[in-house]
Amino acid sequence: VYEELAAAPGFQQFICGAMPGVPYEQIVHLMRSCATKTQFQHAFCYKALKKLAITAGKGITLDCQTPLTPDVPHVYISNHRDIILDSAFLSMLLVDKGLDSVEIAIGDNLLVYPWIKQLVRINKCFIVQRALTMRQMLEASKLMSSYIHHDIQDKKQSVWIAQREGRAKDSNDRTQDSVLKMLAMGGREGDLVKNLRALNIMPLSLSYEYDPCDYLKAKEAQQKRDIPGFKKSQADDLQNMLTGLKGYKGRICFRTTSCINADLDNLSPELSKTEIPVAISALIDKKIHAAYELYPGNYVALDLLNGNTEQSAHYTAEEKATFEGYLAQQLARIDLPNKDEDFLRTKILEMYANPLKNYLVAVS
Repeated sequence: VYEELAAAPGFQQFICGAMPGVPYEQIVHLMRSCATKTQFQHAFCYKALKKLAITAGKGITLDCQTPLTPDVPHVYISNHRDIILDSAFLSMLLVDKGLDSVEIAIGDNLLVYPWIKQLVRINKCFIVQRALTMRQMLEASKLMSSYIHHDIQDKKQSVWIAQREGRAKDSNDRTQDSVLKMLAMGGREGDLVKNLRALNIMPLSLSYEYDPCDYLKAKEAQQKRDIPGFKKSQADDLQNMLTGLKGYKGRICFRTTSCINADLDNLSPELSKTEIPVAISALIDKKIHAAYELYPGNYVALDLLNGNTEQSAHYTAEEKATFEGYLAQQLARIDLPNKDEDFLRTKILEMYANPLKNYLVAVS
C-alpha cells in the first residue's frame, strides 16, 4: 500500500501540502519505516493534527465526565460536525491522555480517489458501504457489526461512529435507531440490549465554536429546496473535506459522558421490541445534548432567530457584533444564481441555535 500511495500524484500533492518544505522522498522514506498503523499515525497524523489545532482553532480540550482507562474499550457514538476532524481530533486527544487512538467508521462516498481509500485504511478506518441494495446492505451491516464486536471484545480496541448517516446539516443532533440496530446485529448474545451492552457505548458530545462548512451546508439546503432530487457531487464532498480541514473553528470541546450500560440495565421491562431502540436513541441524545459546550455565538444565534434578547445575559455587545460580522462573512461566500439571503441566513442561524435549544431541553 505504501508503494501504491507513493506512486499516486494526488497523494504526493496532498502530503506535500500537509508537510511543506519536506522533500517528497524523505516523506516516502519515513512512511516506509512505519511497520504498524499506530506508527504511521504518530509519524504523520498526530503531528499534523497538533499543528492544525493551533493554526485553525483557539484551543481544543477533552473533558471526561467519567474516567477513561486503557483496559475498557468503548464504542464512542457522537454527534457529527466535520467529515474528517471529529474522529481525528478524538484520537489525538485520547493519545494525549495515554490511551490508544480509535478505529473509525467512514462512509465510502468520501473515498473519491483510490489513494484516499488506501490512506484511510492505514489510518485505522473501516468502510461503511452506502450505495447497496437492501439485501446487500443487510449483509454489509451484519459484517461491520461483527467486526465492531470483534474490536471491542477481542482486540480491546475502541471505535468511533457517528450517531447518524452523514452530518446533521442543521446541528439538530439525533441518533438514528438504525445505527443502534446495526451495532446490535453482529453481537453474540442474541438480544439487542445485551449486544449493545457488550460494546460499552459511550456518548460523546463535540462542540466547535465555528463550523467552517456552515455556508456550504446552507448552500446545499437551498439547492435541495430549489432543485428536485438534488444530490451533492464528489467534488462537493471534497470541497467540504478541505474546507473543514483548513477553516477556522475557534474553540473546540470534546466531552465524553457516562457509559450507557447502567442505563440499559434500567430500561423498562414493559418496552416492546420496537420501542427499545427508540428509548436508547433518546437516552444517547439527552447525554450528548446535556454535555454540549456552548459559546456566545450559540446564544446570539438563538436571539437573532427569535428576534428577541432573552439570552443576552450570556454574551456581550462585542461578542454579538463579532458573531454578526462572522455571519455576514459566511453568507457572502455563498455563490448561487438565485441566492435567497433570508433563507440562507436562517439556515446558518439554526446551525448555531439548535445545540442551545437541545441543551435547554436536556437539562430542564
